[in-house]
Parts: sequence; structure tokens; C-alpha cells
Amino acid sequence: MSLGKKSWAAIKIIVFLLSLTPFALLVNDGFNDQLGANPIETLHFGFGDWALRFLCIGLALTPIKTITGQGWPIRFRRMMGLFAFFYASLHLLVFIVLDLSLSWEAFKDEVPKSPYILMGLLTYLLLVPLAATSTQKMQKRLGRSWIKLHRLVYAAGLTALVHYFWLVKKDYTEPLIYAVAISILLGMRIIVYCKRTAKLFSL
Repeated sequence: MSLGKKSWAAIKIIVFLLSLTPFALLVNDGFNDQLGANPIETLHFGFGDWALRFLCIGLALTPIKTITGQGWPIRFRRMMGLFAFFYASLHLLVFIVLDLSLSWEAFKDEVPKSPYILMGLLTYLLLVPLAATSTQKMQKRLGRSWIKLHRLVYAAGLTALVHYFWLVKKDYTEPLIYAVAISILLGMRIIVYCKRTAKLFSL
């Protein structure tokens, strides 16, 4: 897609606003008392779902580039990653602030007996360095190490899935959908890696 800088800037603004829409809708529902019988749970699951969705979107951009041969999807990779971190942060904040009422004692009591919380915290800790080093300045500073560091996103995708499966108690339909999506996206990367490795050995 051969578009000018102004066109890309406008597209990025539109994508940014669309990505912010789920947050705006959930906040609006909260102010209008439309979050259902358990508003905290609705917010908690809502933000968590969108964190995983943006993680999947971010993982999908490189395969889209590979399939289409177009470089434009990569322009949105950092934004999608940051929005995944944004919604994951809100997911965590709802748990700490609204669910536990900022109680350290409640946190210490709840976390050890809830494996899904531990897995969620691990996922968030994996996302923190990715968000902190997402700028072009950090990319240049870290060089090749930046690429290795940002492979943590694959681990984050897998731990997020485990977190979701352990969180859900009965209906596994949605976690399975995400599992299939992430398996396909990671599987495509493995295929590309194997093809590149085979070419190197054949030289």
C-alpha cells in the first residue's frame, strides 16, 4: 500500500480510536449501571478478553505480511501490542482495586490458592518488558537483543491461554477459540522458521 505519511497518520488515528472503543463502551456501561448483576466481574472479564484479542491481532500481523507480501501490517504491530498491555493493565487493576479493594492481605491470601491468578500475573510480567521497550529508540539501543526479547510475546500468548482455561470453570468454548487462533499463528511462524533453516542448510 503506497500511501503518503498524512494518509498513514490518519489511518493510525482511526485504528487507535477503534482500539480504544471497547474501553469507552465498558466505562460508559459502568457509569450507566449497565454492567449486569456483577459489574466487577463484567469489567474484569471484558478487559481481559480485549487484552487477549489484541494479543492475537498483534500476533496475526506478521503472518498477514508473509501471506500478502505487503509490509503495511507491521506498521500497527506496536500499537496492537501496547493496547494488549493497556487492557491487561486494566484487567489487573480491576482485580486489585475493585475486587480486592487494594488489600495486600487479601492479595496474599487469594493468590497462592488460585493458580489462574499466578498464571495471569506471569502473563502480565511477560508483557511489561515488551511495553517498556516498544519505542524505536529502545529498539535501536537493544539491537538484536530487542528481537530476542520481544519473542516473549509467544510465551505471553501461551500463558494467557492457560490463565483463561484455568479461570473458566464450565464453558470452554471461548478459550478453545483463542487456543485454535494462537496455535495457527504460532504454527505459521514455526513453518516459516523451518523453511528458512532448511534453506540455510541446503546452501
